[in-house]
Amino acid sequence: MSYRVSILRSAEKEMERLPAAVHARLSKRILSLEETPRPRGVKKLSGREEYRLRVGNYRILYVIDDRDHTVAVVAVGHRRDVYG
Repeated sequence: MSYRVSILRSAEKEMERLPAAVHARLSKRILSLEETPRPRGVKKLSGREEYRLRVGNYRILYVIDDRDHTVAVVAVGHRRDVYG
């Protein structure tokens, strides 16, 4: 079953500030969430609703709604900045 992926405006702005090569890698991984919202290596964050997907030194934080089959990307950024 395919999921619909949406990116919050704040996460879009974070992605716009990234170098082009990093932006391309992150975009590819975000689009892959349509088919596999819980890929190998993903981790549910403790005490939060978000899941974390690692892409090198960058992280994608997102929320999965299994009833509506949607994935909402809430934050994207370098690992030292994204959790704050």
